[in-house]
Amino acid sequence: MTERNLLTDPCWSAKDLGEPLPNRPHAVSVALPRWKDVIAYEEKVPACIKSLKAMYPRFGFNPFVAEVARKSLAFHGESHQSSWPYPNRASALSAQKHCHRNNSECSSKIKDFLGASCLIVDQSSTPSAKAFWQHTGLGLSSREAAIALGREKEPSTSDGRAAQNELLNRLANIYNCDSSLIQLHRSGMAALTTTLSAIKCIKGNSSILQIGFPYVDVLKLPQIIFQGSDLIVKTKLSHIKKELDKKRPAALIIEIPSNPLLQCVDLISISKLAQERDIPIIVDDTIGSPINVHLTPYADVVFSSLTKSFAGRGDILAGSTVISPYSKWGKELAETIPKVALSTLSDSDAIELAITSRDVKDRMKRLNTSCLKLKEKLETKKEISKVLHPQNCKNFNSLLKKGGGYGCLLSFELRGGIEESKRVYDSLRVCKGPSLGTNFTLVCPYVQLAHFKELQWAESCGVSEHLLRVSVGLENQDELWSRFNSVIDKK
Repeated sequence: MTERNLLTDPCWSAKDLGEPLPNRPHAVSVALPRWKDVIAYEEKVPACIKSLKAMYPRFGFNPFVAEVARKSLAFHGESHQSSWPYPNRASALSAQKHCHRNNSECSSKIKDFLGASCLIVDQSSTPSAKAFWQHTGLGLSSREAAIALGREKEPSTSDGRAAQNELLNRLANIYNCDSSLIQLHRSGMAALTTTLSAIKCIKGNSSILQIGFPYVDVLKLPQIIFQGSDLIVKTKLSHIKKELDKKRPAALIIEIPSNPLLQCVDLISISKLAQERDIPIIVDDTIGSPINVHLTPYADVVFSSLTKSFAGRGDILAGSTVISPYSKWGKELAETIPKVALSTLSDSDAIELAITSRDVKDRMKRLNTSCLKLKEKLETKKEISKVLHPQNCKNFNSLLKKGGGYGCLLSFELRGGIEESKRVYDSLRVCKGPSLGTNFTLVCPYVQLAHFKELQWAESCGVSEHLLRVSVGLENQDELWSRFNSVIDKK
């Protein structure tokens, strides 16, 4: 597979539909270059789905994983079932239990195939199996699948261990904590899955409370897989205090900043309220980045998707949890998290992540600068009604590290509404598809992708269906601006 330079030759037009972003075997994004492609993808139009050469790994199968699943069904003679490959039996068993909780008549079995543990379920339970795969992020990685199929070489245990140690030390340096407080996971959602499992062991079955409109799977995971979750989008402290006293949740989940609104709650004050009520706080710093913000004094666990800015390349799925050295639950969490973790980051993924994250500090500074400059230029355009970015948020600024910035993400809305958003999206000469944090700029109509079946609900939470989310990359800043400026202007 010849790699296309997406900085200068982006996948932006109709002919690019379905191209992997980047043009690599383990790409985590896929080109959806027109608005109608996004809708066709969400509506599962066969012609669109057939054209996809890649898929975000939790929303569907990478081609290697799809091949393992398909061959496992043929090998075990289960052609009318669906197969969900996991790295070990414990993960597959957890997925199986979820399917049986949702459907007591579920027909399922776990079969070993090429070293993977495949959960095979009947068609009636396929939606439950898919939900578990998507929300938990525990599935077999594409590199593990490629190795199982004999397409890639399995690394040595010593190389894998060295890469894992390199990553732990790099993260310990960034978070300014001991590496023993950090665990690596096979995705950001696997990191949250493990954290919620630990919280359940420590705090029992009370539901979770989420503050501020969150990323879709951060919202769905506790609601669908765990003991339930409530969401509050009113973030005044008086309202939060009332909700904490009323609901007495097992834990709080907060994103810094939120996705896609880029808003930041008053974490410092909320932390005090939670400590007074014996409620642990779980914070997602994927968008803010630990290079920019210092969160451990105000959180008990910080989790992150290392798939995004930390990796930058767009072809590695990984995550991390960091137990705060200040947490009153630190000892319990440190003892519990390893016990409840169903799997860890594979050696093959760790080796690639260690290599590509070596320049993360320098890269993050460049992304901070480029995103801020694009934000400032977008704000000058009369065609744009709103630009969402953390720069002017005092709560975000209160968490900034010395020399920290605001991340790679912004969102904007156009005065012309959805029709104008469609026109601008279709015409933009940048890569278009899901994910963020890549070295190349990546745009998507986020709400259409994340909340297609609940657009009115999202709107009621203040999230517009025609919002465009931009993950700014490392392109020449003037060149990138010219691409946006030329299509926003109505000639």
